[in-house]
Amino acid sequence: MAGASMGLQVPSLNVCARKRCRLFWVSLVVLLLASSTRVAFSDSKYLVGLGSYDITGPAADVNMMGYAMMEQTTSGVHFRLRARSFIVAEPGKNRVVFVNLDACMASQIVTIKVLERLKARYGELYTEKNVAISGIHTHAGPAGYLQYVVYIVTSLGFVRQSFDALVDGIEQSIIQAHENLRPGSIYVNNGEVIDAGINRSPSAYLNNPTEERSKYKYDVDKEMTLIKFVDDEWGPIGSFNWFATHGTSMSNTNSLISGDNKGAAARFMEDWFEQNNSASSESVQSAAEGIPRRVSSIIPDVHSHRKELLELAASFGSAPGKPATKILSVAQRVRSALRKADKPSFVSAFCQSNCGDVSPNVLGAFCKDTGLPCDFNHSTCGGKNELCVARGPGYPDEFESTRVIGERQFRRAVELFNNATEELTGQIDYRHTYLDFSQLEVMVPKQVKTCPAAMGFAFAAGTIDGSGAFDFKQGDDKGNAFWKMVGGMLKAPNEEQIACQQPKPILLDTGEMTLPYQWAPSVLPIQILRVGQLVILSVPGEFTTMAGRRLRDAVKQVLTNDKNEKLHVVIAGLTNTYSQYITTFEEYEIQRYEGASTLYGPHTLSAYIQEFQKLAGALVRDQTVEPGPQPPDMLSKQISMLTPVLMDTTPLGTNFGDCSTDVPMNATYKRGSMVSVVFWSACPRNDLMTEGTFALVEILQGTDTWVPAYDDDDFCLRFIWSRPAKLSSRSHATIEWRIPQSATPGVYRIRHFGAAKALLGSVRHFTGSSSAFVVA
Repeated sequence: MAGASMGLQVPSLNVCARKRCRLFWVSLVVLLLASSTRVAFSDSKYLVGLGSYDITGPAADVNMMGYAMMEQTTSGVHFRLRARSFIVAEPGKNRVVFVNLDACMASQIVTIKVLERLKARYGELYTEKNVAISGIHTHAGPAGYLQYVVYIVTSLGFVRQSFDALVDGIEQSIIQAHENLRPGSIYVNNGEVIDAGINRSPSAYLNNPTEERSKYKYDVDKEMTLIKFVDDEWGPIGSFNWFATHGTSMSNTNSLISGDNKGAAARFMEDWFEQNNSASSESVQSAAEGIPRRVSSIIPDVHSHRKELLELAASFGSAPGKPATKILSVAQRVRSALRKADKPSFVSAFCQSNCGDVSPNVLGAFCKDTGLPCDFNHSTCGGKNELCVARGPGYPDEFESTRVIGERQFRRAVELFNNATEELTGQIDYRHTYLDFSQLEVMVPKQVKTCPAAMGFAFAAGTIDGSGAFDFKQGDDKGNAFWKMVGGMLKAPNEEQIACQQPKPILLDTGEMTLPYQWAPSVLPIQILRVGQLVILSVPGEFTTMAGRRLRDAVKQVLTNDKNEKLHVVIAGLTNTYSQYITTFEEYEIQRYEGASTLYGPHTLSAYIQEFQKLAGALVRDQTVEPGPQPPDMLSKQISMLTPVLMDTTPLGTNFGDCSTDVPMNATYKRGSMVSVVFWSACPRNDLMTEGTFALVEILQGTDTWVPAYDDDDFCLRFIWSRPAKLSSRSHATIEWRIPQSATPGVYRIRHFGAAKALLGSVRHFTGSSSAFVVA
């Protein structure tokens, strides 16, 4: 602006009146601003928008999705789950939406209902063609939100709260992204994450051709592909990346809702950016300096004497439980307090890829009884699969393993983010179709067919990340008469199905089981999204390492077509619906867990490659594709056997929110130690506290102002809920704060928010706080 006006001759005040002179300058400023705005829009290749919303769901009594263990039910929050979305649009042309869920996988019925809501709100702007909804595969989130029977058996059927939390959260995150659409740019970068995954089925991987394996340095994919979103006005506003490792750092004994290692990485990166972005005089610090915590940057260290701190803390005893509003728990959240109203929040998503045979438990699998490595071919110890357990880098502390694997992904993502220079350019496009995978004809090179879905015996053996039970074991290609009889009581497979699925011995013929409704999907979506050089392959399952490599290479070959075009092709796993695993033909023959869980027979991968190549060809030739058969909407058929919350009570003379176990009087804690407080509480299913918090740590500023410091979305704060007996109406909330090394010395207290249900069904919100204590 200043430079543009240097050559202009200023009109003489003797010639024009002062008022006219002012009008001249105002007009000039408006003209130049309009000109610069037009330039900014024309220089931007895309409109970009990001959004994020809470999808935590019910934190009590609900089976967790992933390990299929009925006894593993939610009982608190490690940290909250979120739906994170980006929208990229060419002004006046195509646009695509990608949603990353802190959930085990996408769900067909969730996708159907989200698309219905988007159609009601935006018409044909967002449809199944250009919207992808993908899960990170955490095994520590609430179950019950899929519509097929086999995936909701252990959750006692459909869980409406789990379903609603996902549908609402996805919709809200897309709305945010849509409303945040502004001119911007996208950059892409790639790099290896060396130490965040190992192959958990190496004997199956080794059955792939030697020549093929020799092309790769590792037996798992170690490349992370990251895209960086930059707003023309605000600068960097977010990043999404794809990297393959399972969400099983948290074990099947955990009961706290958690985003596992990928959810943790997202928290670390969002906090890292917000802290560094708020420091106006500092450049972006290296990830090597550690995971930041916001409180140390917003609360000055005004206390210098421990005695003064103790005297100040002693004046604040525990506050008795009292009525509250949900609005209070939302307002108290740390991130809400720090968010700038006029600037989009930074959104970082760590998306899943071809993780089928990749474990984050990088120390390997060992026998619990002897400490020796498990059997190589079957992952057993003395013939027992239950004794073979993989160890994460923080062994035996699964929370530490989650932090370490999350931090390794976070650190690499920061490096890629800071050094991303390749800009995405070119058109946005997409293709989508539905396919009936129970009867696809495939040329490999002779004509073969896929099969109706079925699960093999090794499925029931589980994996080194979470074993099964009884006498099942991985690598079983025979089965046994007893379990065949048990499975046959539900549905005995016919000879054609048995032959089609060979060498898989069928334990459950799920694709042909229809009572009370379908047990497994047959109609599946496949989808390609393209933004310039970035190509996203949306797959409705878990591809193994080599299966993913084959699919990427096949699609890339069609898209480049000898043009030497540089493309970044990523697989977005567990997207739009879920259909378990996809192995190579050679891995299928070994019948480890992944092969036994490849539903549609030995040619499943070949079917995917064939059909994705058709989609890619249509993309290159700008042709439309047939929509295919529509998947079923079975929401009205769902059955739920989860017991509702009847009422909550406290002992006579106590209130909801009262401290049952307070901090000791005159307590002082060092950084690195843990503070624990127990409150009389109520069932968290009464109110999910969506975009709110069950737990809060506050720091005293001055002599009477409490400032939010950490909430239940923080890795260091755990909300643990429990009943003294299974059917008891009484319950406790234990809040544990592991004091970070970066915490500011001062006076703190812990608060609890909840909602109690009366016998007649009314719900009343409450809050309570601990006595104050000192962190020195």
